[in-house]
Amino acid sequence: MSGQNATGAVAVAGPLLLGVRHHGPGSARAVRAALDAARPAAVLIEGPPEGDALLPLAADPRMRPPVALLAHAVEDPGRAAFWPLAEFSPEWVAIRWALAHDVPVRFIDLPATHSLALKEPHGDQPGEETGPAGTPELPELSEQEATPHVDPIRVLAETAGYDDPERWWEDVVEHRSPAADATADALAPFTALAEAMTALREAYGDGGHPRDAVREAYMRIQLRTARKEFGDGVAVVCGAWHVPALAARTTLAADRALLKGLPKVKAEMTWVPWTHRRLARHSGYGAGIDSPGWYGHLFGAADRPIERWMTKVAGLLREEDRFVSTAHVIEAVRLAESLAAMRGRPLAGLSETTDAVRAVMCEGSDVPLALIQDRLVVGETLGEVPDSAPAVPLQRDLTRSQRTLRLKPEALERELDLDLRKETDAARSRLLHRLRLLSIGWGEPAEGRGSTGTFRESWRLRWEPELHVRVAEAGVWGTTVATAATAKAESQALAATALSEVTALAERCLLAGLPEALPVVMKALADRAALDADVGHLADALPALARSLRYGDVRSTDTAALAEVAAGLAERICVALPPACTGLDADGAEALRRQVDAVHSAIGLLVAGATPAEGLRDRWGAVLRKLAGRDTVAGIIRGRATRLLLDEGRLTEDEAALLMGLALSPGTPPTDAAAWIEGFVGGASGGGMLLVHDERLLSLVDAWLTGVPADTFTDVLPLLRRTFSAYEPGVRRTLGELVRRGPVPEGARNDGTDHAYPGFGPGLDQARADAVEPVLHLLLGRTPVPAEATA
Repeated sequence: MSGQNATGAVAVAGPLLLGVRHHGPGSARAVRAALDAARPAAVLIEGPPEGDALLPLAADPRMRPPVALLAHAVEDPGRAAFWPLAEFSPEWVAIRWALAHDVPVRFIDLPATHSLALKEPHGDQPGEETGPAGTPELPELSEQEATPHVDPIRVLAETAGYDDPERWWEDVVEHRSPAADATADALAPFTALAEAMTALREAYGDGGHPRDAVREAYMRIQLRTARKEFGDGVAVVCGAWHVPALAARTTLAADRALLKGLPKVKAEMTWVPWTHRRLARHSGYGAGIDSPGWYGHLFGAADRPIERWMTKVAGLLREEDRFVSTAHVIEAVRLAESLAAMRGRPLAGLSETTDAVRAVMCEGSDVPLALIQDRLVVGETLGEVPDSAPAVPLQRDLTRSQRTLRLKPEALERELDLDLRKETDAARSRLLHRLRLLSIGWGEPAEGRGSTGTFRESWRLRWEPELHVRVAEAGVWGTTVATAATAKAESQALAATALSEVTALAERCLLAGLPEALPVVMKALADRAALDADVGHLADALPALARSLRYGDVRSTDTAALAEVAAGLAERICVALPPACTGLDADGAEALRRQVDAVHSAIGLLVAGATPAEGLRDRWGAVLRKLAGRDTVAGIIRGRATRLLLDEGRLTEDEAALLMGLALSPGTPPTDAAAWIEGFVGGASGGGMLLVHDERLLSLVDAWLTGVPADTFTDVLPLLRRTFSAYEPGVRRTLGELVRRGPVPEGARNDGTDHAYPGFGPGLDQARADAVEPVLHLLLGRTPVPAEATA
């Protein structure tokens, strides 16, 4: 029984048990109304007691939900749990109410020191309370483990005649009018829910997570302690499923027996920012709601929530340059209300507003609805936590760096283009590379839209709440980002077994600006390189070293030791490569062809930079000539070597035509000839344009292809299709037109009537070449030289 005391508060016999749905705006409003009515002497909340010392921070004006309590094991920071709280979470409302009214507030759930030590992650699971999910949930938790024996919401909805438990919950609780939460009616919803949950637990047993008995025993012990201190005037905010267990009559000895022998770990806890997207059930650490943005709107809208929602939707669509007028908003509101009346709902819900928006504002299209779902229904809100919140030293250093470099963490993905010639941008680049080395994936490299020079970098940035766990894990390496990245790089260098791993690490150290780690990395690199005789491993390692030297020039890094190792690797590759290119199957030949390409590019970078690789280009050219001229070398490698020599100007067109003629001669097996063609003009090497502009080579390919016997054509067709399908569509069309027109008769190009033979063939078309010359002079800004002056 309850009544009003002299202060106007509702008197309640025994502790006030407020069963809620986590992250429910209706529950949050009802909790606030109940606390205003009952004026309890203390507020107890389902949550880890280690968070009690952090509760005063909830009153800090710089604390802006959504936020989460983060607990992690000190010895194993990767073992962590989150307790997310949104502005519309009943727990958050209760915390803020208690702090505003100077009422003691405490957490009473099983301590994190136990829950983190248990073999499986611990926390509320879907169906424990009056909602589809609770908190916290860890990624290690399997879907099977997260499925309860009983879904109380579904049972209650089916009992009420609903086929959709979410719709039932919204109709009964979330869409309650704020006026219904008046003092006289403030406790009614909790009384009804308690009776319903009691009946469900009597019918189905505990039906929740197996550890509920342990958690509820601990909560009962904490509730007894609070009642001794404050009397019966205490309020408990917890998942509605737990209310019958907290009201049950048990002995202290029985509850303590359930807790005996629980494992423990040393745990630390802090506040961290959270996002609306992470409150959604389908992403990461799910907290149980599909539409946090919609729920936040329902909680914050003082009146006319549907009209205000439609106005938000219209504003978003207008920002995307879609025509939405005031009349659209009015009609959408009317349609949503009509749909709610037809479906027997007290207020239009998300399904009604979505149907109305689709019909009125989106003209029946689901494409704009995806934007509304992402931006408004879910939302990209990122919470904020004050600097006074506890944090590991590495997190504090990262926060300082973010502020100094004006890199604010944001939940919405954004592009960041950096010019490494600028001091601030270079520092940003170093920070992002250091974080990647520490496995803190705040930024990912992206393809730049502008210059392709080495002084340009593009990144995609997106801050996710679980990165706080990654920061805590990385804290074992050091107290600052720079020292932690250095220590981890040194450890990885000593542990690496493959040469390519060490070269990649050296590149990352240069990009991250870690000169202190380079001596250790370079020693490991020299040791691995000296012992590794596999030319494939050497070829895989060289490109990363060459890129490191290139980036080192841009970042003003001393790379002399790196250049020595790179030059030595290049020399060993030049010696060992020719023998390694014989006796290969098709897959091995293709793999080695890719390595030849990579080594060719790397040697170009080494020669272009200040390295001790004197004469290296000539030695590499000699290696390519050996590969191009040996019949025992796989066809795809011979073709690519010929192409590289031609591109470098080390092979004349006549020589290239001779090698192609030999490779495509009738005595060569068609599969070998097709492999040679793939190596010469295949892939993204511009081979299509080469055939378009060098018609002699096209003529050779055409003559060979038309001469392939019918019985072997099907064998070479897959190789040819793979080769030519990689060309740009425009290049394929041009080649097709040339082939369709056919070859030009011998000598026809120089008789003044070449326009009658628009095909392809040997020799230079002098008339067409002369026609291009004026355009080139115009582009270069030069005055044409008269023919008489050059005679």
